[in-house]
Amino acid sequence: MLTGNAVEGLRTAFAGAGYTVDGVAERLGERANAALARNETAPAARRTGSGDALDTMIRLFLLQRAVPENLVSKAFPADDLVALGILERSGSDVKALLDVRPFAEDEREWWVVADLTPGLDGRREPMRSDYVLGIAPASLSLIHLTVPVKADRALDIGTGCGIQSVHLADRVNQLVATDVNPRALQLAAATAALNGIDLDLRDGSLYEPVRGERFDLIVSNPPYVISPPGGGLTYRETEFTGDAVVEQLVRQAPEHLTDGGWCQLLANWTCVRGEDWQERIAAWTADRSAWAVQREQLDPSEYVELWLRDAGLHGTPQYTTRYDEWTRYLDEQNVEAIGMGWITLHNVEGSLDAESWPYEIERPIGPHVLHRFERREGLPADLTALHLRVADDVIQETTGQPGAEDPATIVLRRQRGMRRAEQVDTVLAGFVGACDGELSTGQILAALADLMDRPIVDVLADYLPQIRNLVVEGFLNY
Repeated sequence: MLTGNAVEGLRTAFAGAGYTVDGVAERLGERANAALARNETAPAARRTGSGDALDTMIRLFLLQRAVPENLVSKAFPADDLVALGILERSGSDVKALLDVRPFAEDEREWWVVADLTPGLDGRREPMRSDYVLGIAPASLSLIHLTVPVKADRALDIGTGCGIQSVHLADRVNQLVATDVNPRALQLAAATAALNGIDLDLRDGSLYEPVRGERFDLIVSNPPYVISPPGGGLTYRETEFTGDAVVEQLVRQAPEHLTDGGWCQLLANWTCVRGEDWQERIAAWTADRSAWAVQREQLDPSEYVELWLRDAGLHGTPQYTTRYDEWTRYLDEQNVEAIGMGWITLHNVEGSLDAESWPYEIERPIGPHVLHRFERREGLPADLTALHLRVADDVIQETTGQPGAEDPATIVLRRQRGMRRAEQVDTVLAGFVGACDGELSTGQILAALADLMDRPIVDVLADYLPQIRNLVVEGFLNY
């Protein structure tokens, strides 16, 4: 699929027509774009009736509309794409069999090959078991999470359509991508070829295809959905029990990472009755430096409903049967909730930070993930000699009764990264306000101890742990 002249012809046609993220957005306009994001095509169809090459491409791939063959032949080499199985003829019309759509990130433009988006305009369309998902919110979340490091070797586990590998290609010398789905490997190869990317594709589960190899960066958007066996959708479900697929990815990562290498993955994990989910993940990460962030937690019924809708089963005869089977399975696993989020493991000695954070974050978050690890791992045991400065994005919010001498609450809030808010007392607020790089931490705390007429040892004991936290979370820089 997609080699030689066919690749060059399609790439040239797309570029010439302006079939890019910006080009499509400009042609459709804000309303039609927003509707298409909701899987509604009618507004976009009204905006794409000119018959030019860009409209033809949008109608074929994004709207899944049949287009007259004469218009398709003007837009790109139709015969080649029919022969390759990307398009098919239907009388005098042509329609797409695969989704080929533009993708942009970090001021770069690519095209991604995947299966057609199901469920446009409210259609109920069960997906084939080997369905290959295209650009989706989860894949974009992993792209935004990935730390911006250059790497000699990188591994993309469960590559699907190849979207993660495409994003990494500019900063990695050798890219290896794996999948258990042969169809995914075929479409990832097409994505790589269309974008001129050298991608080493291998068939197999988890780390089996790279046994004995090490990488500087491992990324994975794995089939993490926790479901009973026989779910039928390879891109999201496995035969592993519970969250074992995520557990194995995390536990085995250090064996396949170089010293100081990174493993980042999206994950679902079970919150088992009587167990702390944070302690469960800590057992997976062992003595490695890691950070797990739970972005959402659903009860079993909510979780099952989410993924049955995702599979297009809502309203179908098998919906209630599958619902009952799934909830019984989770109950047998003693699951009281399912956590959804991400795990980053840095292959250096350390421990796990695990937290729930359902609030808005900056995207991409990857640079801030990297900086948080650097701060956490690089801080000296003794902070008193550090000369700290307040980060540029920190603001202070105070609340209280009008005319009161002191505020009732003081909150420090970051505008970037995780956009955290920390409530502080007047002493810590005064410390932060004095952090302009001139005085050391110890000097500022000594001055505050004098003002409060408190022993310096007590002030150090009370406030150094809080100051450490403010540095780790980026409120203070050193």
